[in-house]
Amino acid sequence: MRNIRTKLVFGEEVFDKLQNAKILLLGVGGVGSYCLDCLYRSGVRDITIVDFDRYDASNQNRQMHSENHEGELKVEALKTHYPEVIAMAEKITPEWVEEFDFEPFDLILDAIDDMRAKLALIQKCYPKLISSVGSAKRLDPTKIEIRSIWKTEGDPFASKIRNELRKRKFNGDFSCICSSELPLIKEKGSFVGVTGAFGLAMCSLALRRIK
Repeated sequence: MRNIRTKLVFGEEVFDKLQNAKILLLGVGGVGSYCLDCLYRSGVRDITIVDFDRYDASNQNRQMHSENHEGELKVEALKTHYPEVIAMAEKITPEWVEEFDFEPFDLILDAIDDMRAKLALIQKCYPKLISSVGSAKRLDPTKIEIRSIWKTEGDPFASKIRNELRKRKFNGDFSCICSSELPLIKEKGSFVGVTGAFGLAMCSLALRRIK
């Protein structure tokens, strides 16, 4: 049976909750695609994915299934591998966040890297939000942590988010997937051993929240 080993870990009652949970995953790149795979393999079936981008050759070092779908919309390509997901090929902007109805979802998983859209998400959805911050430019997955956005260390991107939230007088809180490893380079390099592990950590926290 497909999910028997997952059920052994979570138990029947919790596994039923996983199957009935309604998850919104924003961004299905280096972090989000691994999170999606983990959610799906763990028995979650009601998953909506949102991303406007298409695969190109530069994605192949870090994004799940990218090598087989160059030029295709990511969400449509992923739907061929995870047929039960709801795919939305839309650009996530502050305006999109303002208009979108997040109410039906149990959890919102943020795997985007656009600062303005991220801030809009935080302000609107933080009680249901799990956010990924800086996963690129790093090599050590053992430095990945789950922390309050107010308590990350070694992550310049998270620091910028905090500064912007203070300017907006935001005083809420939410969990983020972060790394205490300082960025190793200035360029936009990435290593799947870290970006993929960020996605798996996000999935793990989401499943434990549903539990």
